[in-house]
Amino acid sequence: MSSHPVKNPQHSPPKQRTRFGRLLRELWFQVVLGAVLGIAVGLLLPSVGKQLTPLSDWFIALVKMIVIPVVFCVVSLGIASMDSLRKAGRIGVKALGYFLALSLVSMLIGLVVANVFRPGDGMNIDPDKLDASKVPAAANQGFDGLEFVSNIIPESLFGALTGHTIIAALMVSIIFGAAMNVSGESGAFLTKGIQALSVVIFKIVNWVMRLAPIGTFGALAAVVANYGTQSLQQLGYLVLLFTATCILYVLVVLGIIARTCGLNIFTVMRYFKAELLIALSTCSSEAVLPQLIKKLEAMGVGKSTVGIVIPSGFSFNLDGSAVYLTMASVFLAQAVGMDLSWEQQLVMVAVMMLTSKGTAGIAGGAFIVLASTLSSVGGIPLAALALIVGIDRLLNEGRVFINVLGNVMAAVVVGKWEKDYDPEQARKALHATGQKKKNEIESSTPPAVEVDKIDVH
Repeated sequence: MSSHPVKNPQHSPPKQRTRFGRLLRELWFQVVLGAVLGIAVGLLLPSVGKQLTPLSDWFIALVKMIVIPVVFCVVSLGIASMDSLRKAGRIGVKALGYFLALSLVSMLIGLVVANVFRPGDGMNIDPDKLDASKVPAAANQGFDGLEFVSNIIPESLFGALTGHTIIAALMVSIIFGAAMNVSGESGAFLTKGIQALSVVIFKIVNWVMRLAPIGTFGALAAVVANYGTQSLQQLGYLVLLFTATCILYVLVVLGIIARTCGLNIFTVMRYFKAELLIALSTCSSEAVLPQLIKKLEAMGVGKSTVGIVIPSGFSFNLDGSAVYLTMASVFLAQAVGMDLSWEQQLVMVAVMMLTSKGTAGIAGGAFIVLASTLSSVGGIPLAALALIVGIDRLLNEGRVFINVLGNVMAAVVVGKWEKDYDPEQARKALHATGQKKKNEIESSTPPAVEVDKIDVH
């Protein structure tokens, strides 16, 4: 009888996946693949690409379906689990102060860039010849402060949780969480129930996010088919200037904020790459809100901080939109030959600081703010908005990217400020992706030593 052990095929090492096979299982790579295929279809088969808009619309609708329940679970649980309600108020005040400061900085950056590079000079547009029919109807309504406040207050307590307005849902969630916090055993019983509901909700979120590559494919196929390069030819300078400003904003402003918190902005972007890619392709910040909450908590930011900062940030901390608003307003003034004084521009910033806080999630929200601003400054015809309708989808890419990344950094800043942030856990989470890639590369070649060990007698 041979002393050598008989090799059992059932105990042979499992077949290793190729590196490409592992990439295909990553959500961010699937999103990139969907984007590339969408662009190809839009360019090569424009008639087909124009019909694929529903794919993106359906994906965003699915995400919006689950956003309000996520906000309710996260915010109410965060406040209910706090030692005192003073902490919730303190986090809210700090977050609001940070939002206002960053919005002001963002608007001033857009103002300076537009005045220095003057993208609208030389267009010499005759306002009487502008086609006002291209301006979305929502823009003509202007901003109504009373209506904004009315929208915050829902018709019923649970009506806010079945509606589509995040601000109203946020207010109800805060009230509900505060009530659970001070309701003793009854509140503790409800808290356990919402914790169980939260597990189910995030399971649904995971299922919905697996459809992101399909939504990305449909969105980019439709955009490329409808616009192609025509928009770039018409107003390419503004597009390029705004894109360059967004890049510098990320590298300089958000980069400095990240460095102050002991982070590297490139590492942060790598950690949130799937969410940023989805936001870019769908042009929807809400599409990634559930995943941002989950990953920020995994990154070491406290549940209570994330629960307050992120939902409120997507209504009050739209830094990318702030840069866009001032740049677009000055551009339109230059395009129609109007030279705005610094006094007029500062009035414009003051108006935008108020009106831009209530338009998140509203169709044509950027146009509503611009319409209100143009009316307050005077001289710039409302029909001038028709000049940027064609390229708004391109400009929205930079807006959404900065909005998402800016709110991520807002949660970290407020968490660090509130001592509700674990830097060690953040380092582990942020560098896990890089380490995972390194391990995959090292494991892609089967080690010869293992083969030798099988034959040892």
